[in-house]
Amino acid sequence: MVKRISDAEWHGDLQNGGGTVSFGSGAFNGPYSYKSRFEDGSGTNPEELIAAAHAACFSMALSLALSQAGHPPTRVHTKAIVQFGPVPDGFAISRIDLETEGTVPGIDAATFESFASQAKIHCPVSKALAAVEIGLSAKLV
Repeated sequence: MVKRISDAEWHGDLQNGGGTVSFGSGAFNGPYSYKSRFEDGSGTNPEELIAAAHAACFSMALSLALSQAGHPPTRVHTKAIVQFGPVPDGFAISRIDLETEGTVPGIDAATFESFASQAKIHCPVSKALAAVEIGLSAKLV
């Protein structure tokens, strides 16, 4: 089984402190802070990282499903929108919306939407985030 590792370090209290998050591969190392998470400050945040992971995983899952069915895509582009905010007992991710576009020769829009719906179910990150409502918009271009 493959293992992927990332790490984060935080210094100080929540509102005035700050930290860094790094991917084990070395592909990313950047700051995060209260302002980058709860306001519009510079740096990343956990929800943005989850969105990136979900968009990447879903795009790969959709490409795989299409290819296995004999319809290799020319392009699959996915945007994941993670909604994060206050709830009665603190803060939570309340919803994730996947917006995907694909260029796939030889199929129609309904077929593309069907493959996208299945990819949403079978994407490993979707499975890991199953406690959150996940919406999907799929467009064949």
